[in-house]
Amino acid sequence: MANEGTTNVIFRVRRYDPDRDAAPYYQDFTVPVPPGMVVLEGLWYIKEHMDATLSWRVSCRMGVCGSCGMLINGSPTLACNTQIHDVARDGLLMVAPLPNFDIIRDLVPDLGPLFDRHSHLMPFIVREDHDEMQEPSDQYWQSADDLLEYLQFTYCIKCGCCMAACPTFATDPTYSGPQPLAQAYRYMIDSRDGAFEERKAILAGEAGPWRCHYAGECSAVCPKGVDPARAIQLMKRELVLDYLRLGKLRRRKPAGVLPPEKKRGRREGIPEHPPFTVEGAG
Repeated sequence: MANEGTTNVIFRVRRYDPDRDAAPYYQDFTVPVPPGMVVLEGLWYIKEHMDATLSWRVSCRMGVCGSCGMLINGSPTLACNTQIHDVARDGLLMVAPLPNFDIIRDLVPDLGPLFDRHSHLMPFIVREDHDEMQEPSDQYWQSADDLLEYLQFTYCIKCGCCMAACPTFATDPTYSGPQPLAQAYRYMIDSRDGAFEERKAILAGEAGPWRCHYAGECSAVCPKGVDPARAIQLMKRELVLDYLRLGKLRRRKPAGVLPPEKKRGRREGIPEHPPFTVEGAG
């Protein structure tokens, strides 16, 4: 028996099997949609009741992993946290893979270009004290204000939605794109990092932020509020200031190990771990 408020919605899904199809095509599926049902659940309904060959990428199902990014009624977003009744129009829901990427099959985009560009811009802390990094004596010192400089940009889940919405990435194969550039800025501005000069050499060319036209679509579609457009503009500012020899990053030394006067002991009464839920565990 259908839940109260259930309505039928036509899922118009873009299909493509490179081993079988000469070109992509759309296929319609009628799905009973109760209130609160998300697009991902609708796709599972199709797979379980109508066509087991339908393919997409999925993992956490709770807006954390970024695997289920797809084009839903023309907007790149996550299928797992998009309610069908919020986006369907006149009983119709268009579902397609993220644009600006090659398609592996059906709703599965090839995100390899995103990951390649991301890794090229060194998305990790770089320092010269290799021994300390390998065998840390303590944590590196960082103030709350230092953390706030980059905290917003750490929420990226690499879903690819920003890349799919970016008009520059769609037309310029040399451009890094909003996701890699936002993450490059995240590490560039991190007070513990010492690789500004290395990243600057990469960012100075056509792969860098200067091709960004500030359309802002990347930030508009980001499901985690990362705001890559803002990161790119802040990156431009830092690079211009550096060119004028007014920037702080070229002169900054990476933050050192937490100084003794900043160390805090463990407060009394706090156990090392909560009690085990199963007797004898651990």
